[in-house]
Amino acid sequence: MKRLILAALFLALSALAQGTLKVGVVVSATGPAASLGIPERNTFLLIQEILDRTGGVAGRKVQFVILDDASDTTQAVRNTRRLVEEGAVAILGTTTTPASLGMIPVVAEAKVPKISLAASKDIIHPVDAQRFWVFKTPQTEELMARAIVADMAARGVKTVGYIGFNDAYGEGWARFFEAEAKAKGLQVVVSERYNRTDTSVTGQALRIIARRPEAVLVGASGTPAVLPQRTLRERGYGGLIYQTHGVANPDFLRVGGKDVEGTLLPAGPILVAEQLPSGFPSKRVALDYIQRYEAKHGIGSYSTFGAHAWDAWLILKPALERALKKADPDKDLAAFRAALRDEIEATRGLVATHGVFTFSKEDHLGLRFEDAAVMVQVEGGRWKLIRTFR
Repeated sequence: MKRLILAALFLALSALAQGTLKVGVVVSATGPAASLGIPERNTFLLIQEILDRTGGVAGRKVQFVILDDASDTTQAVRNTRRLVEEGAVAILGTTTTPASLGMIPVVAEAKVPKISLAASKDIIHPVDAQRFWVFKTPQTEELMARAIVADMAARGVKTVGYIGFNDAYGEGWARFFEAEAKAKGLQVVVSERYNRTDTSVTGQALRIIARRPEAVLVGASGTPAVLPQRTLRERGYGGLIYQTHGVANPDFLRVGGKDVEGTLLPAGPILVAEQLPSGFPSKRVALDYIQRYEAKHGIGSYSTFGAHAWDAWLILKPALERALKKADPDKDLAAFRAALRDEIEATRGLVATHGVFTFSKEDHLGLRFEDAAVMVQVEGGRWKLIRTFR
């Protein structure tokens, strides 16, 4: 008995000797992108509860240090510097494309791996000296533009219009959408921009309507994406309206109401997990996340954005376990961060809520189109699966 007590005491002291693994998190919990950032924050808090209950990773305690960037790029950069200086082994976030792009030089200079929760392909491509340290979980505009144009072509659409954010997110979508449309023989007859904080887009809507496109894509995210669609409908536009995967959350439906009925959008498969075919790769993992999230926040509360955060952890956890076998963060934090980066990049065939991740030296997204994109329509205030690409 005495030996057992001594052994238990030794193990306890050994565990205390090992430092806590700090994981830095930056999300947009307030500001225009809050409808995206809040479910991300909630998901990391959910993961923290699970880790505290189950003992962390490889016997080490894990602590998420979660900071709000208020949907502001400058604050996101400031938060990133603080987390790096406080010894974070990795950075997760942030929510929006402009802020995520702003964080890249910071993590690259400090040589800290980062998994972004924002959409733009520019965040991870090309994998140059700075993006060497950066990965991401959301589908790119390029991947989702492919889904939108495929749906438009299947419906016989020939002329399209575009209105998007006047920032990196909106410009990225314009670039990839126009390229994909041209490749499939669709003509973009009008292209407009607006700011995330604008309260009126009447001028832009009237210019779009004057060109009579058969369909319009709104290149925006969160609840600010409702404004152009509502204005187009109020001004009598009767064509098809598409949104990006940046609106796949309950707040878009709540704020948009009847004005967003019939909206078409590409989405990660988790948005309609219960409607997926039984053999769809991510269905089981997606339903598990939904059950956990809704048990905490209520039926219908989950979104694809919280799931991007969940996927980031699904990728990071096994990478942490493998990196801990190669380096000790208590003795050499820089060596551990480098080992962790390498182990993230070594991720292969990881089934998550949005698809199956397989990273490589050239690809820090690692999602296949057919596994990561579905087409959805708003019907009766709910998401309805209308097309898969498998």
